[in-house]
Amino acid sequence: MTLQLADILAARRTIAGVAMRTPLVPSPHMSAVCGSEFLLKLETTQPIGAFKLRGALNAVSAVREGAPGVTCCSTGNHGRGIAYAARAKGLKAVICMSALVPQAKVDGIRALGAEVRIVGRSQDDAHAESVRLAQDEGLVEIPPFDDPLVIAGQGTIGLELLEDRPDLEAILVPLSGGGLAAGVALAAKAVKPSLRVIGISMDRGAAMFESVRADTPVEVTETASLADSLGGGIGLENQLTFSMCRALLDDYVLVSEDEIYDAMQTLYYEDRMVAEGASVVGIAAMKAGKLPMIGGPVATILTGRNVDMLTFTDIVAGRDVTLGDVELKGRSYAA
Repeated sequence: MTLQLADILAARRTIAGVAMRTPLVPSPHMSAVCGSEFLLKLETTQPIGAFKLRGALNAVSAVREGAPGVTCCSTGNHGRGIAYAARAKGLKAVICMSALVPQAKVDGIRALGAEVRIVGRSQDDAHAESVRLAQDEGLVEIPPFDDPLVIAGQGTIGLELLEDRPDLEAILVPLSGGGLAAGVALAAKAVKPSLRVIGISMDRGAAMFESVRADTPVEVTETASLADSLGGGIGLENQLTFSMCRALLDDYVLVSEDEIYDAMQTLYYEDRMVAEGASVVGIAAMKAGKLPMIGGPVATILTGRNVDMLTFTDIVAGRDVTLGDVELKGRSYAA
């Protein structure tokens, strides 16, 4: 199966009026760091606080009438999107999550009326339960990334970016299972083939990066991270996002937990914005000097704001943060 620009254009029509066309705003501080205009795509302003609403709406819209409900596995925001879309359509939703998912994200999904099942300590464990529910109870499974309707929904971000700023030279995309990166790259490069799309992950458990490096989908050890939304594997039987990311992404960059910590502080103090660790990996990569010379306007996608606020408060206050077996030493923000 292959996706085309027409699929993304169709997705835009499907999700219009529910998913927002989100703002693209400049960051003066990061523009100074970058040496050229640095822009923030605010998916944090979506009704569920994350870009995942786009793909979820597109996929749930295709569920047949009379279906008993939907299910998915999620590190948080996909589950919130599915819960939101299912409630709007009057469908039961069962969201499967691992014990590594922050409680704030679990609570947010339950608040939308979905059932949450905590299974194991990895995205793979949660996925196995989602598959079982589809097989045994007839629920329609909606994958978090490796699904054509989900990818097409996320790709609408790429359309908006190039419509708002045709002069963009690069897009920095948070990279996990690849649904966002694949969709954005497909849309953006269809409009402007010379555009660079760079996938950015945390440096522990970067599933797509490790898979592309191995030239085949591989398993990774899932660990606690400030960028928890980027956790999990891509699936050993991956059908779409692996090949699309391998073909469409121009580069891959990994950032450390300390660099993510600093980027969360930077976004808060310089742009007065609250965002998840996964949202700021583009800022982290730019501040750490890990990106190639681009020489023109750059945009990054702030993918979500559904952060654990106790952890976020510790970060902006410069306090220590514990992530599993890793302790990040706090430090006051310095521009």
